Amino acid sequence: MASPSRQAVNFAAPRGFATAFKADCKETFFPDDPFHEMKHEKPLNKLKKTIQYFIPLFEWLPNYNLRLFRYDLLAGITITSLAIPQGISYAKLANIPPIYGLYSSFIPPFVYSIFGSSKHLAVGTVAACSLLLSETVGAKASPQDDPTLYLHLIFTATFFTGIFQTALGFLRLGILVDFLSHSTITGFMGGTAIIICLQQLKGMLGLIHFTTHTDVVSVLGAVFRHRNEWRWESAVVGIIFLAFLQFTRYLRQKRPKLFWVSAIAPMVVVVVGCLFAFFAHADKHGIQIVGELKKGLNPPSIQYLNFDPQYLPVTVRAGLITGLIAMAEGIAIGRSFAIMKSEQTDGNKEMIAFGFMNIIGSFTSCYLTTGPFSKTAVNFNAGCRTAMSNVVMGFCMMLTLLFLAPLFRYTPLVALSAIIMSAMLGLINYDEMIHLFKVDKFDFVICMAAFLGVSFISMDVGLILSVGLALLRALLYVARPAACKLGKIPNSSLYRDIEQYPGSTPTQGVLVLQLGSPIYFANSTYIRERVLRYIKEEQGVSDSKTDIIEHLLLDLSGVSSIDMTGIETFLELRRILDSKGIKLSIVNPRIEVLEKLTLAKFTDAIGKESFYLSIEDAVQNCRFSLQYSSKTTMEES
Repeated sequence: MASPSRQAVNFAAPRGFATAFKADCKETFFPDDPFHEMKHEKPLNKLKKTIQYFIPLFEWLPNYNLRLFRYDLLAGITITSLAIPQGISYAKLANIPPIYGLYSSFIPPFVYSIFGSSKHLAVGTVAACSLLLSETVGAKASPQDDPTLYLHLIFTATFFTGIFQTALGFLRLGILVDFLSHSTITGFMGGTAIIICLQQLKGMLGLIHFTTHTDVVSVLGAVFRHRNEWRWESAVVGIIFLAFLQFTRYLRQKRPKLFWVSAIAPMVVVVVGCLFAFFAHADKHGIQIVGELKKGLNPPSIQYLNFDPQYLPVTVRAGLITGLIAMAEGIAIGRSFAIMKSEQTDGNKEMIAFGFMNIIGSFTSCYLTTGPFSKTAVNFNAGCRTAMSNVVMGFCMMLTLLFLAPLFRYTPLVALSAIIMSAMLGLINYDEMIHLFKVDKFDFVICMAAFLGVSFISMDVGLILSVGLALLRALLYVARPAACKLGKIPNSSLYRDIEQYPGSTPTQGVLVLQLGSPIYFANSTYIRERVLRYIKEEQGVSDSKTDIIEHLLLDLSGVSSIDMTGIETFLELRRILDSKGIKLSIVNPRIEVLEKLTLAKFTDAIGKESFYLSIEDAVQNCRFSLQYSSKTTMEES
């Protein structure tokens, strides 16, 4: 009796180490395969496209024209109106002189326009990283007691951020950003928004003394401990400014075409606040003002970088943590707006651009910059077409620094507090948290770990807790991989999960199991025990011959890799199955898995005839074997 014909599995000789290593590296570090289009180009064109790939400016600038510039000019002027109050506000949040917030919106935009791959990202300082720098560096050097040392350490931390981001970009390690899950970012931003809003109570109430801690309990304790410093004048002005800013945000949501009203609202608050403080002599009535802002462009600061071993651990730590958060935020925001235009951004090129921004920025009196959401949204809605909008913003900031900076000396601190609070209230994404709770409870726990950790302990602890839970979840998925029993869908050749498709029918005497993850040392024991449990459940406690399993088919189409422990587990499983009279067969192993099974002599141990291209082929051959065995038994009896 002839066995049914079937397509044979390709047992080609395993690839050499160099070939396999090259393929793995390419898939790990160059999943977008950026050089595929250059493969057949002439050397000169290949060089040109390579330069364009690494320096995107050369890609879009040759095709730039006046029509595009009109859009970018408007967008650049619009985001400048937001950059000035934000720069002053976030510098205050970082506990450095306000002028450095303006410096940070001058040099970095030019750098990003050369190396950045996003057309819509607008460069600037961000609240979360400003506060995190203040908290981390402030633990080592007080911004009040030794402001010069503190400022120099901020520059040094920014330098390390740039080195870290650039190294990750050149080494194509954008995969590290993926460890900051969506749930972690949602919780972290929400918790950060809470503590930043609470910290602005100092400016809103006109407090002089305050705490250096950022957690909710410490901040609220400081607010109520210094009730004697509360100034009703400051509170009234702050509430009026905050109500105005929130109204403009509401107006933008109801009528998106009026986005420009919300965009210029912070500048309106600053201008009105300056006029009010000047004519009403607000500083004499308990309303604090920014104070002197020097005219002039960024002075060099490379000589101020501090690599003293005493301070090196804190600057490196601050640089790494803020660098990772800034990258995750900037790349995610750039990708989000690119998707709206059916475009793509390269995360690794973005990291290089951010890195260069911060390295050069640390040399020119700037502190950490990335792509903030609010400014990018305004840039996008203003109709920007290319990164030229950042160049326009850079030139506008240059004019501001040269001629207008001293005019902002009368800016009330309460106005800056209102601007920060208004921006932060939009970062608390309640709807997303509720959505996480409905869809995935573990994701919600990860989100809450970041939210509560940041709010009640500290920013870095909250982030570590959330990332730790996310990694624990990933390890659980690895240690307890998915496996399911397959049955045949009636009137088809499809085999699907019996639990998901109750109408599918198992094949008598044949157990088909599907494994859906890499097989490693961490999960190999579980996989062996799970397979044996499936066999025990299938055979039940009955001695009926109809319950006997004679063939086990393992579908490995979803197994991307296997290590030596996994192969040894398969060998052990085969020995156990042989003792039970069950034949093991493998279905559709991937090339990486098949190569290792071949090199480990596993294919010789069970025979190449035990490997099948499809479940249907394997089941048909098992049926033939069962029929032949039954016929032989009947003839012998």
